[in-house]
Amino acid sequence: MARVHTKKLDVSIGNTSLPIAIGLLIMMYPPLAKVDLRQFISCFSKIKLVGLSLVFNWIIGPLLMFILSLIFLHGKPLYMMGLIIVGLARCIAMVIVWNDLAGGNRAYCAMLVAINAVFQMVAFSFYATLFLQFLLPLFGIHGVDISFSALAIAKSVLIYLGIPFVLGIGGRLILVKIKGEQWYINTYLPLISPLTLIALLYTIVLLFAVQGADLVKLPLDVLQISIPLIIYFLIMFIATYFSSKKLGVDRGSAITLAFTSASNNFELAIAISIATFGVHSPVALAAVVGPLIEVPVMLLLVRLSKLLANYTSK
Repeated sequence: MARVHTKKLDVSIGNTSLPIAIGLLIMMYPPLAKVDLRQFISCFSKIKLVGLSLVFNWIIGPLLMFILSLIFLHGKPLYMMGLIIVGLARCIAMVIVWNDLAGGNRAYCAMLVAINAVFQMVAFSFYATLFLQFLLPLFGIHGVDISFSALAIAKSVLIYLGIPFVLGIGGRLILVKIKGEQWYINTYLPLISPLTLIALLYTIVLLFAVQGADLVKLPLDVLQISIPLIIYFLIMFIATYFSSKKLGVDRGSAITLAFTSASNNFELAIAISIATFGVHSPVALAAVVGPLIEVPVMLLLVRLSKLLANYTSK
């Protein structure tokens, strides 16, 4: 049954906030609407690029965030869980914005977004169970009532990735067939593209409304959560970029690889944290801090990518 929290102005079903869910779904639709199914199929021929992306996104990235959470948040296991979930939620949305600003390979970015979206729908529940229920106890994180459901994670992934993915890919096929590809690319995509930024701002405002009191009351906690996030972004971006260049990847694709491995799908991380632990939980708070740190750091990395392009071209 839906319930209204008058103090927080939060309408929710179960632990899922409907206003935030709407914002997340709208935010994720335009980037996925730009994915061409033909590009997704053709990406399988780019074995080296796809392999690099999978290694950094699904092995190095989650492990690095796990290690950083252990180092900086060991005494606060619920914050640790929030960051670990962030590390498991790989990029599918805002990375397209950062990639475009930095002059990365748009077609390759669309391919990686599609791959990560599909991979998350298949693997996220397994990864979350592995990291939160099996690996954390190995490092002495005991005595926390997690009430963790792999089924709930799978359901949330299906909703927050499956719906926009089907609407984006399926909608493109239908609209192109009805109106033509030129209309879709030149008219429709520019029309819906601003929805991502609008929905992002809308969602951040809502998150501040829900979590704002905790953010203000716990500035040191927010700072403690921010430090591993900043370190994570920098390490992932720099390591991926130079590894790609060393393997002979062209500059545009190297930038795309770097941003896709450094970015995270905070939309999904926030949705999973809220659905599993509750909108006012410390886990959700840690996930909320993510996009507030990612936006300015990614803008700095856009500038860094241009400096690196000049440096590596010499």
